[in-house]
Amino acid sequence: MLFFRKNTPTLSDLIPSDYVDIHSHLLPGIDDGAKDINDSKNLLESVKKIGFSECIATPHIFSGVWENTPETITTALEKTKTTLNEPSLKAAAEYMMDSNFYDNLKKEHPLLTLKENYVLVEMSYMNAPIQLYDIIFEIQLQGYKPILAHPERYLFYGTNWNEFQKLKKVGCLFQLNLLSATGYYGIGVTKIAQKILDSNWYDFVGSDIHHEKHVAAFGNKIQLKNFSSLESIIKNNRFFSSPIF
Repeated sequence: MLFFRKNTPTLSDLIPSDYVDIHSHLLPGIDDGAKDINDSKNLLESVKKIGFSECIATPHIFSGVWENTPETITTALEKTKTTLNEPSLKAAAEYMMDSNFYDNLKKEHPLLTLKENYVLVEMSYMNAPIQLYDIIFEIQLQGYKPILAHPERYLFYGTNWNEFQKLKKVGCLFQLNLLSATGYYGIGVTKIAQKILDSNWYDFVGSDIHHEKHVAAFGNKIQLKNFSSLESIIKNNRFFSSPIF
């Protein structure tokens, strides 16, 4: 049962001042996120007000849709950091797990990771790839640790909790989209998020911010119970903070 009452906190209430975001689309003109450098500037200013201390932009790498590479992403990152004077901005990638990604992995192409060997991956919202577990195995064979973005949004799994459990058993880490906790993507997504949260399967969180509507939704109230569990997972993101020299 979803939890909602008058004194329920908003999502922004749960964001600590040292929050490190590991999933966003803040680099300009490189995917379906920020449209230009001014858009990037405004989004970065907005998330700082919420409490984001560091942001790891994760542009899509999706063959036939967003033809990004580690090189194009790194170039966009350096240009954005210089133009906006944002030294805390970093970048990785959100890799679509499909046959093209699988082929590239087997060619041992280095991946753009969040930190060390942690790589953010996603699936189509329509269905899981036929070779899903082969892809996950290949990711691990190449020495990477896969973090599956927003598992609660893959509605094709429905209430097939065995499939989520199988993903965890083979070594997939789970990243909750924070807006899923507010009902932003619909009540069905929030219910799945609640079940995954109750099962203690989430490892990290991410904003998945693309535009100002996403930022504004941080002012929405939480529609999940177990605030302490959610806050604990949010704190796990400190793992990705940059070292202080």
